[in-house]
Amino acid sequence: MMVVAGTGKLKSRINTKEEGGEKEAGFLYGRVLMNNQEYVIENARMDLTYDPSVLKGETEEVAEICCPIRFQGRAVGVIGLIALNEEQQMNLIIHQDQMLEFLYRMAELLESKISEMAMIKQWKYMTKKLQTIIESIHEGIIAIDEQGILTHCNHKAEVLLKSTKEKLIGQPLETILPGTPMLNVLETGIGYVEKEEIYALNNDQMHLIITAKPIKLMEKVSGVVASFRGISDARRLVYSLTNQHDSFLLSEIKGESERLKMVKEQARHVANSDSTILITGESGTGKGLFARAIHFTSNRKSGPFISVNCGAIPETLLESELFGYTKGAFTGANRSGKIGKFEMADNGTIFLDEIGDMPLHLQVKLLHVIQNKEIERVGSVSPIPVNIRVIAATNKNLEEMVAEGTFRSDLFFRLNVIPLQIPPLRERKSDIPILMEHFLNEHMQKLGKMIHSFSPEVTDLFKNYHWPGNVRELENAVEYAVNMASGKVIHLENIPRRMIQTERKYIGSSTLKETLLYHEAQIIQEMLNRYGSTVEDKKQIAAELNISLATLYRKIEENKFLNLEKNF
Repeated sequence: MMVVAGTGKLKSRINTKEEGGEKEAGFLYGRVLMNNQEYVIENARMDLTYDPSVLKGETEEVAEICCPIRFQGRAVGVIGLIALNEEQQMNLIIHQDQMLEFLYRMAELLESKISEMAMIKQWKYMTKKLQTIIESIHEGIIAIDEQGILTHCNHKAEVLLKSTKEKLIGQPLETILPGTPMLNVLETGIGYVEKEEIYALNNDQMHLIITAKPIKLMEKVSGVVASFRGISDARRLVYSLTNQHDSFLLSEIKGESERLKMVKEQARHVANSDSTILITGESGTGKGLFARAIHFTSNRKSGPFISVNCGAIPETLLESELFGYTKGAFTGANRSGKIGKFEMADNGTIFLDEIGDMPLHLQVKLLHVIQNKEIERVGSVSPIPVNIRVIAATNKNLEEMVAEGTFRSDLFFRLNVIPLQIPPLRERKSDIPILMEHFLNEHMQKLGKMIHSFSPEVTDLFKNYHWPGNVRELENAVEYAVNMASGKVIHLENIPRRMIQTERKYIGSSTLKETLLYHEAQIIQEMLNRYGSTVEDKKQIAAELNISLATLYRKIEENKFLNLEKNF
């Protein structure tokens, strides 16, 4: 109901409301809008439904012809011719058909203008929406026309190409990415997917993964659009899909012994260094946990942590696994090539476990990587820079291997910049109860059991056991016990039999009391096997041993070796 245009004396009413701004009041303009039809008012002053201002004598209008302005079939406005005196009134009445036709032509022009503006508005909205989508994509996006001139790019493309839109748009793509196969797409109309491309940029190098598609209009190639990302982004994507690790800190390594606390403090002190670390220790001591904890304590924690067991991968595959390969590098190779573990570890840490098992010819390549921070894929002579920290681990004596000629001395010294020696479990026995409780809680939750504790006999056995498999063996023993336990306490009968059998091998080094208990258990067990375990059987055993029945029961309950034997 707002006046948006007017001529002559009515020009002063622009931006004012007609009919009090009430479309439903029943006056002329409201009826035009509501009914979507034209009206001819020959005598406005005699028409009570014309306009309230005329009824009040506030305006000079005496007659009017008006019609709706439509958009998509709906009345969105009104255009009218108004007579302000009797001469104009007579003219309007006599020529009302021609004037109404004129108004409809004007309304059609206005409708086309409204449609045009609506389309422009929709186009701007869609353009803005498309720009927002393109800018939100984590890949670089560029487009070129049929002449190879860059016409569009998003912010990620600016970052990857190390330039700005102002400098990039309007430039020939050949000057930005010399020799790019995107220009071949203009000629052939055939795009490509995930192609690895390397370009020199000043003194730097752009290593990109590019997908290019032709833009076709009427079956004719009119341009190319390409999406691309840096090789480091691709590595992170591969890492997140295949080698994701939860963060793990040094504080999460269980144990309070002085030797362990000393190693943890050394690791914390060197975590933020980029120097190579060599972790040594027996199998099962937690070398891998220390490597991971160092990574997630360091300033590289947001980057990947890539773990490689050099002893678990066949020698024929280890080189391509570590360094990757180009397409067609060997029979059976992936057609598009493959990035190796070193590239995947870019901006992060690579953990080389069982480094003592690495073949001599690969030791040379590893030394090159550590010294020059670059790798060469199998089948390629182009070096690829990598920003990595190397942590190696072994349970072998590398110094002896160097003396024997099975491990390169120069590589050993490169790896052994920061040595960390993880103590075996038997040398930090005060940590055993802590580890027992930790693994009990962990496996109890996994199996949905409610187990409160270990019996004193089990605790003594664990504390005195020599643990050749270290922490890994201890965890396995606790997991076995949780599976076998039927009550709320883990007893000796729930412990792996091999631990007891192994313990007996060491019985000669036990105390006199332990030795006597063991032999007493053998005698009682043999008689139980011979006579049976009923009350009458036990009475007969007690009589033969010349002890009371109560004493026999007490010995059966208290002898820890006998408790074990009863269950096997």
